[in-house]
Amino acid sequence: RLIPNLETWRPCDQVESAIAWQQAVERQDGPSALIFTRQNLAQMDRTSAQLDMVKRGAYVLKDCDGTPELIFIATGSEVELVVKAADVLSAEGKKVRVVSMPSTNRFDKQDAAYRESVLPAAVTKRVAIEAGIADFWYKYVGFEGRVVGMHGFGESAPADQLFKLFGFTVDNVVATAKEIL
Repeated sequence: RLIPNLETWRPCDQVESAIAWQQAVERQDGPSALIFTRQNLAQMDRTSAQLDMVKRGAYVLKDCDGTPELIFIATGSEVELVVKAADVLSAEGKKVRVVSMPSTNRFDKQDAAYRESVLPAAVTKRVAIEAGIADFWYKYVGFEGRVVGMHGFGESAPADQLFKLFGFTVDNVVATAKEIL
């Protein structure tokens, strides 16, 4: 994501993967990188309007009635995790929006009105989740937001053990969200 003119895609399921592949093939002004996981991922339900917005780099995957109290932002395999965390918080009466952001580069190129429709400035309580470097995500969550991400390197174990170690669990994501709610 930090390499100039490289458009990076980290899709959350096979549908986002197909759209990312199409966007990479059709791109005429530079290279693209598609980053996939080894994990089995759940298929996300989407409307046709949402399918059309995937190519814009980020879109509202799951929304609440009215103005959200909290926005989860995730990419790749962590999207499924935040959907589950949003379900927990919604069951507790919280208004939660889930944004899938398969390409931060593409989202950043959208017009201000689209970016505002996905990440309204008035909603400052945000949590970003990615099994990658945490610092990158503060540009989307701000200083008041939280990031569940990597702060260390070099651990080796099966994925489920590492996810627990680094906090990529529904319980930890919910607890992190509750810190700012």
